Amino acid sequence: MLHTRRSILNRSAYGIGGIALATLMQEQGLMATAERATAQHYDLKPKRPHRFGQAKAMISMFMQGGPSHMDLFDPKPELTRLDGKDFPGEVKYDDAAGASREVMGSPWKFKKHGQCGMDVSELLPHFSRIVDDVTLIRSMHTGVNNHGQSIYSLMNGQVTGGRPTLGSWVTYGLGSENQELPAYVALTDPRGVPVLGVDNWSNGWLPSLFQGTVIRPKEPRIPNLDAPMSLKGEAQARYLNFVQRLNQEHLAARPGEADLEARIQSFELAARMQTAAKEALDISQESAATKKLYGLDNPAAAEFGTRCLIARRLVERGVRFVSLFTGNQTWDHHQNILTSLPQTCLYVDQGAAALVTDLKQRGLLDTTIVHWGGEMGRLPVIQNRAGAMDRRTVGRDHNTHGFSMWVAGGGFKAGHMHGETDEFAHHAVKGVVNHFDYHATLLHLFGLDPDRLVYMRNGIGMKLVENPQARVVRELLA
Repeated sequence: MLHTRRSILNRSAYGIGGIALATLMQEQGLMATAERATAQHYDLKPKRPHRFGQAKAMISMFMQGGPSHMDLFDPKPELTRLDGKDFPGEVKYDDAAGASREVMGSPWKFKKHGQCGMDVSELLPHFSRIVDDVTLIRSMHTGVNNHGQSIYSLMNGQVTGGRPTLGSWVTYGLGSENQELPAYVALTDPRGVPVLGVDNWSNGWLPSLFQGTVIRPKEPRIPNLDAPMSLKGEAQARYLNFVQRLNQEHLAARPGEADLEARIQSFELAARMQTAAKEALDISQESAATKKLYGLDNPAAAEFGTRCLIARRLVERGVRFVSLFTGNQTWDHHQNILTSLPQTCLYVDQGAAALVTDLKQRGLLDTTIVHWGGEMGRLPVIQNRAGAMDRRTVGRDHNTHGFSMWVAGGGFKAGHMHGETDEFAHHAVKGVVNHFDYHATLLHLFGLDPDRLVYMRNGIGMKLVENPQARVVRELLA
């Protein structure tokens, strides 16, 4: 058989390219195996829930570090009465070295707000205006008193890492309404990534297609969206079409290769994002009134407000799940709480309240769950007194046995207070909501059955909610 110079070059080029690609895939664990050959097909196309679910999207504002619930949402007259005295019961300290038994009543005033009469601290003036649209849960509980384990509990359902987060499970179960934007987005704080880093938006052992996509806190929020001049326009289109054909041929020869399929889909999504993402992230299109609502004219609130506004723009365009994070342990006030807590509240209060107001005005709140809260609360006693004569430098230690967070929209009750802690705000004692109850309730609102949302891993059905005592907290539902 005669070979032309062109045929020899073509065969050589494809042969060398195939060897290089195979080597790269083997190094990344993407080569087909007998076990993978039986894998399912995965994509982000919209999927039917198990039954009707009112919620279509979720925005979670995660206040990492532990907001002090007795200073913000859960006033306790008994702490005020015993202020400065010895705590009359047992305290579950996390940091015994800095612990004390001296009771610390809240130094901030509370007032009832809204038609529901919700007690809110003076530190949250903007939140006080939306109380009739939210459910305040005062009885959250994880019971694992360190940050990492409690974060994992609320993010992936267990106290250990390596598992898919809530956002990954929701996108695995429902896909996305927009194929030109990521289904699951993480908006990080410019002051630093949260504790545990990427574990906060990890896909765990779900296909990588369901991992959260990070949108950076500063411009460019997504790098490399613009093609180089040499590839713009028709040249890029031809190039992408050629790569797509190669990818599909390669995939067709390796049926059931879920990791490879997810990788290809991620590359294709990146190409589609060039136009859609730039438009979604461009807040210059928003009105002056909207920008003012989110506090973009307030230097203390503008950064978080901007991310809240971006979150609204994303869910408005069909993104399924958006996580907003505050910086590394921003709310972890072991000391200097008298100055640090007001500053931290000022940073998030206006943007968080504006998000609920804006979604409601646009008719999106009924189908969008909004969450605000951290992995823990604080203790009712002083920490790090260290011989100081006054309280200017003291703080509060961790408390995961009873703390507060709030939710709105998507089928949650409006203007509702649920659960109670004891008279010292230490332990949840009425209407306890464990992290697994919270997850079961969220999945229920999305129309997903916690027992049917399953991923087969090594022949074992894996779930987000694995605790047999988990319940849908129907008292929270509208």
